[in-house]
Amino acid sequence: MSVCRLSDALKTHSHTAHSHIRSLHTYSHSRLPRSQLNLIRWMEWQPDEQGLQQVLQLLKDSQSPDTATQRAVQEKLEQLNQYPDFNNYLIFVLTSLKSEDEPTRSLSGLILKNNVKAHYQNFPPAVADFIKRECLNNIGDPSPLIRATIGILITTIASKGELQTWPELLPQLCNLLNSEDYNTCEGSFGALQKICEDSSELLDSDALNRPLNIMIPKFLQFFKHCSPKIRSHAIACVNQFIIGRAQALMDNIDTFIESLFALAGDEDCEVRKNVCRALVMLLEVRIDRLIPHMHSIIQYMLQRTQDADENVALEACEFWLTLAEQPICKEALSGHLVQLIPILVNGMKYSEIDIILLKGDVEEDDNVPDSEQDIKPRFHKSRTVTLQHEGGEGEEGEDIDEDEDDDDDTLSDWNLRKCSAAALDVLANVFRDELLPHLLPLLKGLLFHPDWVIKESGILVLGAIAEGCMQGMVPYLPELIPHLIQCLCDKKALVRSIACWTLSRYAHWVVSQPPDAHLKPLMTELLKRILDGNKRVQEAACSAFATLEEEACTELVPYLSFILDTLVFAFGKYQHKNLLILYDAIGTLADSVGHHLNQPEYIQKLMPPLIQKWNELKDEDKDLFPLLECLSSVATALQSGFLPYCEPVYQRCVTLVQKTLAQAMMYSQQPDQYEAPDKDFMIVALDLLSGLAEGLGGHVDQLVARSNIMTLLFQCMQDTMPEVRQSSFALLGDLTKACFPHVKPCIAEFMPILGTNLNPEFISVCNNATWAIGEICMQMGVEMQPYVSLVLPHLVEIINRPNTPKTLLENTAITIGRLGYVCPQEVAPMLQQFIRPWCTSLRNIRDNEEKDSAFRGICVMIGVNPGGVVQDFIFFCDAVASWVNPKDDLRDMFYKILHGFKDQVGEENWQQFSEQFPPILKERLSACYGV
Repeated sequence: MSVCRLSDALKTHSHTAHSHIRSLHTYSHSRLPRSQLNLIRWMEWQPDEQGLQQVLQLLKDSQSPDTATQRAVQEKLEQLNQYPDFNNYLIFVLTSLKSEDEPTRSLSGLILKNNVKAHYQNFPPAVADFIKRECLNNIGDPSPLIRATIGILITTIASKGELQTWPELLPQLCNLLNSEDYNTCEGSFGALQKICEDSSELLDSDALNRPLNIMIPKFLQFFKHCSPKIRSHAIACVNQFIIGRAQALMDNIDTFIESLFALAGDEDCEVRKNVCRALVMLLEVRIDRLIPHMHSIIQYMLQRTQDADENVALEACEFWLTLAEQPICKEALSGHLVQLIPILVNGMKYSEIDIILLKGDVEEDDNVPDSEQDIKPRFHKSRTVTLQHEGGEGEEGEDIDEDEDDDDDTLSDWNLRKCSAAALDVLANVFRDELLPHLLPLLKGLLFHPDWVIKESGILVLGAIAEGCMQGMVPYLPELIPHLIQCLCDKKALVRSIACWTLSRYAHWVVSQPPDAHLKPLMTELLKRILDGNKRVQEAACSAFATLEEEACTELVPYLSFILDTLVFAFGKYQHKNLLILYDAIGTLADSVGHHLNQPEYIQKLMPPLIQKWNELKDEDKDLFPLLECLSSVATALQSGFLPYCEPVYQRCVTLVQKTLAQAMMYSQQPDQYEAPDKDFMIVALDLLSGLAEGLGGHVDQLVARSNIMTLLFQCMQDTMPEVRQSSFALLGDLTKACFPHVKPCIAEFMPILGTNLNPEFISVCNNATWAIGEICMQMGVEMQPYVSLVLPHLVEIINRPNTPKTLLENTAITIGRLGYVCPQEVAPMLQQFIRPWCTSLRNIRDNEEKDSAFRGICVMIGVNPGGVVQDFIFFCDAVASWVNPKDDLRDMFYKILHGFKDQVGEENWQQFSEQFPPILKERLSACYGV
């Protein structure tokens, strides 16, 4: 092959063609084999002076701040990349052109790194070999910047699958560690550390004959090196293999731990940081090896958590977070709390740099528009249909809000303050009230301190322990809550914002007291803070208010007018970022007070600003997500009160679904011409349609009749993205309840799709498909018969699976019951296969329509196949006893089955059988059913 070269390209056009032909001609007559010729040609590679000058000019231009110059540089780079030896020029500038300044040389290496990333597979072997050789020969460059750049380049080549085809790389780097020259040793270690980070699994695999067996012992020798930089590299290299439990490290674990202990007092902060990081990871992976030394490790970590270097302190602080998750935590830490608690509390103060970054001295900034990078991307949580439980709505613990404890999330994401607060939070959950004797004396001094920074940290402490120490805190709350409510008026914005968060952590207690005691004053002050002049305070107050709404629910009804005035006023006041949080507070309010919102006075306050925003936003605007979610809650709450607004909202949702499907279709046919759509638009629109169907009930009939939603739904139900299917099945269930005549013609097409989605690998999709089938049963009645075989085997398999989440089990049980209610002859023969898990999963839900229909189904099936329940009859008795107040005819069904069973087995056998009942069950059945 002829290699087109940069130097040729620089000559005039006619020349180039001739010289190419000429050079090819001479080579073809030559006697040497072609491959060797190429090699000679490249071995002698020298830059052409003109070419070199052009590359240097390009490197200089690329450092220009001017965007037009930048664009020209990009174009030029793309042209030059067509010449493979352009990469030779780049490596030459990086490694050999010592007369150039370091930033230019380094930049040359970084451009080369990008080329390796993008085009390495197209480099001629000779170019690749030249680059590799130059890297290894210059890894000890006197400049730290150049050494680091060469290290990055080596790693990038290695990560292109080259570790296998560059067998000399690791042995050579390991050899160079022994060099007398510090720069060579340090440069090689830098490269090795990056390789260990990028390829830790590969280094411990047979693919490379397990080089770690040699590397780990080698690294351990360098823990004693006289240079702190090299000690630090050595630990960092070994640390890459802890979490993956690499065999070579496990074989040397005791040497590793001893070597770490030997470095405990190291002067260098980078070394101390890596020692702390190692101990934290070992705690997760090999706690057995640390237990014998736990006392001294804890003493060491107590010191390091107070290290003058914040990065070291942060690594050490992670230790307490990790230890809290270990079973030995309580035993290991009990004796050290007296030292640890003050250290963590001290770490919870804002540092000076935090305050500068947070603009802690800026009090009013609510007129300053947000910059777009301030706004985190939001992800919509698709609708999951859940049942209502005893004493609470929906499900606990399945959808935990990750962001809940994030009191100042815009700051450098993780810092000592946050880590200390998180550690105190988890330790409070381990030690509960045993923590308080160590904390209360400190808290007194903090909460009333004249220095706002210290006072603020005290309020954070109070919030951090809220969950774990709630019981022990109760006696102090009647005094503390009014103090915190006062802090909502503090002159410092950061004190006001933390007070919002901490009060939200005690919202549950506040709501449990008489409303005038704390709820009313808290709500009044929080609403003022929602209109604060400081954006951070607005945000904290809005989030705290949403939490209060969830806890207080209908307790807020008397204050609705006042609440809505504030939230609506905030619409005109808020900048972009907080507007998104305001939507959430309004949606949560609607969820919490439900149909109480359906009053003309409230609707007139709330709807105009929401609809105004709705009209301002374009179909492509991501701000539609939180607004659609909010409207979905509002529509469900307002019910018929939403009718005047429903048409344009409904139409737009259908349009969003249609547009997204069309875009997806174009993308799948011509991916190079079209962009993949953002399917979140379609998911949020489907969820709002669900909210409309649920809120408007039969009134949605006209809207459905005039649209092609059933056709669109058929496509959405088959989408490749699980979240789209999840929301489609929720909508299908809601439309089935609201306007079944429009759904019925599609059932034959829909049922097979529902059947194939009864796959518990996708929990939420499976859950919603199951629920929709149950709703369809209730409408179809006996016409469900042709479809029973499509769905029943899947449902029986799901209800018998171990570790199935509660929500899915309950929905599955209800759907099986409903299927049996409408098609008892088809379902009853399988009764014995599901009766036991069916009974245990439905005993905990409260009396409601779904439970009612499911239990009727079970009773009908027992009538068809009484033998199917005999072995598990005690579970049936227990499930019947879970009803507080069944309808009269359902109570009669229970009565007949219980007495039928008793009569069949005879009085004596029944007595023996009922002896197994827990006393409470026995009493209940006797009182309610006379058995």
